[in-house]
Amino acid sequence: MSRKKVLVVDDEQHIVELIQFNLENSGFDVLASDNGEDALKIAIEEVPDVIILDLMLPGMDGFEACKKIRSHEKTGKIPIIMLTAKSEETDKVLGLELGADDYLTKPFSVRELVARIKAVLRRFEEIPKEAGKIIKIHDITIDTEKHEVMKGSKVLDLTLKEFELLKILAENRGKVLSRNFLLDEVWGYDYFGETRTVDVHIRHLRKKIEDNDKHPVYIETIRGIGYKMKQVK
Repeated sequence: MSRKKVLVVDDEQHIVELIQFNLENSGFDVLASDNGEDALKIAIEEVPDVIILDLMLPGMDGFEACKKIRSHEKTGKIPIIMLTAKSEETDKVLGLELGADDYLTKPFSVRELVARIKAVLRRFEEIPKEAGKIIKIHDITIDTEKHEVMKGSKVLDLTLKEFELLKILAENRGKVLSRNFLLDEVWGYDYFGETRTVDVHIRHLRKKIEDNDKHPVYIETIRGIGYKMKQVK
């Protein structure tokens, strides 16, 4: 089995060295960059399996780099785990809305970072193994084999995590799913407390599937618990 490639993007050399040392000891090959421009070039040329992306970078910052990585055909589906300053809640939200799959705040545990990388890879690799089936809810059609979602005749551009969230909600329509359950099922690890990740992805998903995301028809918020896919006819 080939070693997975991880691209680490951070302008703090000691952080890059720390991550690289631990990832290589965990069986990964590591690519590194200290700025957004070079990171984008490396991502397109090498197509790593995961990208660890710091948001505060010189020149092209992590937000712009994330946006460009997501918009390129060769890199659009690569899982991105972003690194943020602990106090910058708005950075986390914006990063997730731009397409990052997960985030860690500095300072972080390297062991936890390795666990997050393995989790996101595990989720990504499980997709082709799923038996193909079609889930239809009103005018939304979810093709789990093609990993494609359509609203009417229009194909929706969903990230990996948005697709997985929609799929699990659709498979359990009518049931209330807690934020912690969704976090564990979709992100692949039992990490209670970071439910903001789920909320941001749900908000972004609503913008894509709802006619008016301020008055959602499909995904209902159950206050204090989580979310439910409505039985839309």
